[in-house]
Amino acid sequence: MSGSSDVLMDKTPTLAEATRVWWKIGILSFGGPAAQIALTHKEVVENRSWLSEQQFLNALSFCMLLPGPEAMQLATYAGWRQHGTLGGLIAGLLFVLPGAAVIMLLATIYSIYGDVPLVEALFYGIKAAVLVIVVEALLRVAKKALSQRAHWLIAALAFIGIFFLSIPYPLIVLMTGLFGWFMGTVDMDRKAVDMAHVSVGKTSLTIATWLAIWLLPLLALGWLGAPDILVEVGRFFSTLAVVTFGGAYAVLAYMAQDVVVQFGWLTAGEMVDALGLAETTPGPLILVTQFVGFLAGFKDGGLLLGLSAAVVALWVTFAPCFLWIFVGAPYIEWISNQPRLRGALKAITAAVVGVILNLSIWFALHVLFSGVNRQKLGPITLWRPDLATIEWLAVALFILSAFLAFRLHWGIIRILLVASLLGAGLRLFL
Repeated sequence: MSGSSDVLMDKTPTLAEATRVWWKIGILSFGGPAAQIALTHKEVVENRSWLSEQQFLNALSFCMLLPGPEAMQLATYAGWRQHGTLGGLIAGLLFVLPGAAVIMLLATIYSIYGDVPLVEALFYGIKAAVLVIVVEALLRVAKKALSQRAHWLIAALAFIGIFFLSIPYPLIVLMTGLFGWFMGTVDMDRKAVDMAHVSVGKTSLTIATWLAIWLLPLLALGWLGAPDILVEVGRFFSTLAVVTFGGAYAVLAYMAQDVVVQFGWLTAGEMVDALGLAETTPGPLILVTQFVGFLAGFKDGGLLLGLSAAVVALWVTFAPCFLWIFVGAPYIEWISNQPRLRGALKAITAAVVGVILNLSIWFALHVLFSGVNRQKLGPITLWRPDLATIEWLAVALFILSAFLAFRLHWGIIRILLVASLLGAGLRLFL
């Protein structure tokens, strides 16, 4: 049965057939959201006609309005269209779990053996490559998002706000979203959308159910007297799940400074390593939250607490994704027809450019210099590298990775592999 009775599919697969396809997508979903969306399009639109081109584009536009990983949410929606809530759960979980299993294993190895010279040397090159990947993401998002002079201004103000003034990312999202909403033009030629199939009662029940699934385990941690780190991880990543518009790189921009500076869960180098691991594994890049949760718990109480914190981070990161999709899915056609919502999305996306620029500079300072000082001048925060601590090898690896990415157009995994091996060889033998 389809998730919506008003859609005629060219072919409705069995649940077993659909499950096999979602498993295939889950284990092959390397390369970030663009590659993942392209893979999903190939499998469900081109190869099997489970969705029409317009249905796919409407769903993608809706998912880009949402906080969280748009590629995972798109897969969840496609599963919902085929087999309702069960189909959506299978599609979404299979998109996440293969990568989550790999990240859990790598995080364990990293935490136990991270001080081994070989491990440190391998990650030295990864850091330089990750910096290039972030810069590439910045340029890609900027090209799409900054189509008007107002968008350039929004991006600049967002950068100043988060980098120099430490304005919370959720507040930046709220302000830019409201600005875009009010600036959005009303299109008098909007198409009428049939909403007869939508039930307010079912929507309310879905909201209540998924809010309970998301928040009750978190509340239970506090009631049962769980270690403080589990409650803190759950609370922080629950907040993150609500405001992470703009994809994983926007998440990192908000998360990096908080987990390093405010909470002290990770060092700046470990934060860069976290992104490097997420880039080399299947699944959404936002799985970096799982790695951060693991390290926070591991440092606080060892392996078992690390595993528990990783599970908590996973739960509060992805449970909201199912909430957004299952609540919003029946309304997608209507939402896609609202110009003010599109205006809000464009403004938020422009702000994300400034936020990713913040992330790029922050990463660059901590990758290319071993000494970085944080200075407060009233409300202004300044990050000042110690020029005497420049890492020339990291600079060289960054230049090489940039050449491979922008000149030779190599893929992410190849660049990470070359930078890692070359960095390890030079660090160990020179």
